[in-house]
Amino acid sequence: MKKVYLKALVAFGVLAITSCKLISQSASIEDKMVKALEWQEQHPIFAISPTDWTNGAYYTGVVRAHQATKNQIFLAALKTMGYNNQWETLKRYHHADDIAIVYPYLYIDGTRKDLVNLEPSTTFIDKHLFEPNPWRQGPKDSLTHILWWWCDALFMAPPVLASYSKYKNDSSFLDEMHKYYMETYNLLYDQEEHLFARDLRFVWKGDKNDKKAENGRKIFWSRGNGWVLGGLALVLDDMPKDYKHRAFYENLFKEMAFKLKSIQSEDGLWRTSLLDPDSYTHGETSGSGFFTFALAWGVNNKLLSKQEFMPTIQKAWEALEDCQQENGMVGWVQNIGDAPTGAGAKSWQNYGTGAFLLAGSEVMKLE
Repeated sequence: MKKVYLKALVAFGVLAITSCKLISQSASIEDKMVKALEWQEQHPIFAISPTDWTNGAYYTGVVRAHQATKNQIFLAALKTMGYNNQWETLKRYHHADDIAIVYPYLYIDGTRKDLVNLEPSTTFIDKHLFEPNPWRQGPKDSLTHILWWWCDALFMAPPVLASYSKYKNDSSFLDEMHKYYMETYNLLYDQEEHLFARDLRFVWKGDKNDKKAENGRKIFWSRGNGWVLGGLALVLDDMPKDYKHRAFYENLFKEMAFKLKSIQSEDGLWRTSLLDPDSYTHGETSGSGFFTFALAWGVNNKLLSKQEFMPTIQKAWEALEDCQQENGMVGWVQNIGDAPTGAGAKSWQNYGTGAFLLAGSEVMKLE
């Protein structure tokens, strides 16, 4: 009887230590997030413009960092960015990449009344959703015959539209988001693998032209699926609990979460080609950061089992920490692209920092 009692006590102690470890790390996690922000702010980078998707993704991470910590350094960075951008978007009104910057604008607006000029954002959203454009009318064999024809778009636009719907208290924006989301889902989601093809190039048609990984399996890009799962967490965060289509998003989130849990590499990071880990043997931090954020969010919001997913999250976060250099730079970030490629210890991008901040913002809440 004593042995059974001692075993139970030891088991309880291990669980308590694991839980305390995460709680005690919250201050350390915030410190690492601050260092990542400080380094990134001193090394600005973007693909096209300070209002492009790379900054949109980065500052979405800064938003969530401020929400989680209330540290004013994150809010100061957000406001400075908004002032410098004059609250503008890019002008490709039918390209989801150019709406991503609106997510931080909407958040900043909620921190202080009459600070943000949301007129450019409103113009973009109205044109994006309701104005006719060639992508919606293109040939069926074209990559661009729907509005959101690449899976990355599911991070760029839907979280903005869910946030905007909440801001306007108008579910019609969610309804429009759902319509276009379903187009992308039906085009790119693999029902067997529970992952998204990056675009139609990687959707198998059952012929000799199907693109295959070196091991013969389908090609699923880590960051592409990170965009989707991270975007799902952001959408669900702003979506009303009683929204008519919420169950679809929750089910999709859980399907992808369990799949990603099953293919996590032993070192904690996911490989850029998810089903062919030997093609690029080191893990990559932007996709892994988005996965870590989403999985931790799922646990914190009771969509995922803490008992099942905590080891996955813990291992992933520790691996992400190991990829942050002493100066705050987050390395091992795959460069801008649209398919799996390699990364290195000194490769970085602002969206990689954004993914790191997103991950930290949820991991520090775990109890």
